Amino acid sequence: MKVALDASVLVGLLNPRDMWHDEAEAMLEGLLGAGITPVYFDCVAAEAISAAARRLREKGRAAEVSTLLDRLTDHVPRESLTWILPDVPVFYAQALDMMRGSSGELNFNDALIALACRERGIPAIASFDADFDRVDWLRRIAGPEDVRD
Repeated sequence: MKVALDASVLVGLLNPRDMWHDEAEAMLEGLLGAGITPVYFDCVAAEAISAAARRLREKGRAAEVSTLLDRLTDHVPRESLTWILPDVPVFYAQALDMMRGSSGELNFNDALIALACRERGIPAIASFDADFDRVDWLRRIAGPEDVRD
């Protein structure tokens, strides 16, 4: 089985000082231990690294950005990314409809991720963001305990 990882989990994996770090590591460990293959979308990697780098700069730790980028390329090498941004023209209208249906709770990137999961037969996403709970066809894994369910 495959499970997509959301940016909230990836940021936790990449930044040892992130509030979700321990939970993200436990979740990844649980997935791998259960024989589940994590899927890393290109837009998730871009969102995660941008958010993590911004947080470092805001905390006066800009010198750590290079190390963060190294962690990303070590953890998610370019060849292991699943490229979904080329699908934006196909999913654009559906993503906007999903946003509209959630009154904006589901952002465009998350709608795109959900649609890409459906298209690729990926039944679940590992995420700390409850907005994915609004997606009927996608099961959210919110913590390591959900891997067993």
